[in-house]
Amino acid sequence: MKNKILDALYQQKASARKAFAVLIDPDKLNEQALLDTIQLATTSKVDYFFVGGSLVVTDTLDKVVTTIKRTCSIPVVLFPGSPDQITPNADALLYLSLISGRNPELLIGQHVISAPFVRQSGLEIIPVGYMLVDGGTPTTVSYISNTNPIPANKNDIASCTAMAGEMLGLKVIYMDAGSGAQTAIPTAMIQQVAKYIQIPLIIGGGITTAAKAKENCLAGADIIVVGNAVEKDPALIIEIAAAIHSLNK
Repeated sequence: MKNKILDALYQQKASARKAFAVLIDPDKLNEQALLDTIQLATTSKVDYFFVGGSLVVTDTLDKVVTTIKRTCSIPVVLFPGSPDQITPNADALLYLSLISGRNPELLIGQHVISAPFVRQSGLEIIPVGYMLVDGGTPTTVSYISNTNPIPANKNDIASCTAMAGEMLGLKVIYMDAGSGAQTAIPTAMIQQVAKYIQIPLIIGGGITTAAKAKENCLAGADIIVVGNAVEKDPALIIEIAAAIHSLNK
C-alpha cells in the first residue's frame, strides 16, 4: 500500500515546513456550513482536513468526507474516536493508540476488532501515538476514553511517553488537549517532546488564535490542528493558515 500522506508528512518535516489541518466533527456542521468551511480552507491553502470526533452520533461521516473530496483537492484524513468512524472514501486513517492512558481497549483492544475492516477499506493507515494532555477542564475524549490526561506541567512524562511511542514503531505523535480545552498544550512541553523525537509531531486542542498556532510551530509542532475555534469563527481559518504558512517562506 502506498504511503502518500505519511511520506508527505516526513518530507514536510525534513524540510522544516509547517502545516495546518482543519478538524471537522461530522455532528457539528450542516451542509452549508461545511461548504463554507471548504471554501475558506481552499482559499487559505489549508494542508489537510481531519474528520472525526470523540462521539459521533449521526451517520454523516461518509457524506462529509465525500463532500470534501468532491469539492476540493485537500487531503482528507480520518481522526476516529471509535472503530466505526471509518469510510473508504477518505485518503488516510490515523490509527490511534492512546499511549498516554492505561486503558487497554484504546491501546490495542479496539484495533483488534477493527483491523479486518480497516485492512479491507484500502485506506492508507498511519500508526499514531495519541497523547492526551490536561487542557484545564474535563473533555469529551478524556471522559469517553476513561483515562487521565498527562498533567500540563509534567514535561518529562510527555517526552518519555512520546519517545516510547516512537521506539515502539509508531510513525507520528499526536498531542491533544481535547475538544473544548480551556488551555492549549504549554509551549515548554511541545519544545521538550520535539527535542526528543524525530517523527512528525501534531498538536491540537485549545488553540484559538493565529498567534498561538504560530507559537506552537516555533516550539516544534509540525502540524497544527484546530476544530472548535474555527467552528465558532470560520474566519480564523484564514488567519491561522496565514500565520502557519508564513513560517515556510
